[in-house]
Amino acid sequence: MDLPRVAAFTDSYLPTHNGVTYTIQTWRDRWHRRGGRMDVVYPDGDHDPAEGEYPVSSLPFPFYEGFRVGVPGVPGAVDSAEIVHAHSPFSLGLAGLRLARKHDLPLVASYHTPTSEYAEYLAFTRPIERAVERSAEEYERRFLDRVDVVVAPSERTADHVRDTVGTTTPVEVVSNGVDVDFFRPAETERFRERHGLPEGPLVGYTGRHGYEKNLEAIVEAAADLDVTLVFGGDGPAREDLERAAAEGDIEAHFLGWLDREELPSFYTALDVFAFPSPVETQGIAALEANACGTPVAGVASAALADTIDQGETGYKAPPDDVAAFRDVIARTLAERDRLGEECLARRDAVSVEHSVDRLAGVYDQLR
Repeated sequence: MDLPRVAAFTDSYLPTHNGVTYTIQTWRDRWHRRGGRMDVVYPDGDHDPAEGEYPVSSLPFPFYEGFRVGVPGVPGAVDSAEIVHAHSPFSLGLAGLRLARKHDLPLVASYHTPTSEYAEYLAFTRPIERAVERSAEEYERRFLDRVDVVVAPSERTADHVRDTVGTTTPVEVVSNGVDVDFFRPAETERFRERHGLPEGPLVGYTGRHGYEKNLEAIVEAAADLDVTLVFGGDGPAREDLERAAAEGDIEAHFLGWLDREELPSFYTALDVFAFPSPVETQGIAALEANACGTPVAGVASAALADTIDQGETGYKAPPDDVAAFRDVIARTLAERDRLGEECLARRDAVSVEHSVDRLAGVYDQLR
């Protein structure tokens, strides 16, 4: 297949570590391996751009630590694009829209994160927060109504885009996918020694420590479990998590952001990956853990309701029910060996190769 040249516009990229960044990097790598070209336009920061990466001027976003707002510019180097792919509806997504309109190009928009979920960062009372949520959904709808196709990472997220956001644009499901060549069972002894992790069952999480992810439920659930908690990553909620663990006399290790090369060992070392976030559009970290043979204890909310296959790749509790979440962690621990074998048997099904096949099909329909 003759692959089109793609210009990807994103408000989240290196050195920020999150699911959006990893998805764009992985899709771009696979696109290039197939002989295509996928350039990336992103807010500048502390990342040294490689070939085909084009930073634009940016400013810190005061309401969300670590996030930068790029000036919505269009580098001349991406003028030869044949398809524009916006990974955000905001600043650089608008720049992508401008490029698409200027050259009459197809415009694809990935729906990575419901912006309404971050209303608490901008509001101080519930009525104001709800008003911000409504405004965010209205803004999303107006942006998505102006693109040719929306790409959602799961059926639940696609339903949200159609029914809650209310766009009239066609929505296609394309999983973010997992690099199963990289995420696979790994050696753990040196990882444990390097980070001072004790023997015994480990329950952990890695990713952004945002309040919207409800990570305090992991600490609360551990109060009645004989486990050690391990947190990789960082974010605004970290200090509160550390304080809660200390006050609850819970052994918890906060490792900070891990080098990507350490992630397979991190996931493999865990007995359970704990994921109580009610806001995931796919929950790619759950699939990465599964690819390393580690089952997930999560919540039946948003995309995790589908990402976690109950009794096969982990267990789910109702959201906002710490007692039930504690129970599913305990049950996942008890069945860890069986669940781990099932996770490994499903590795190919979550491969990023399948996702890029699907993405290529979406692009091809627009040419």
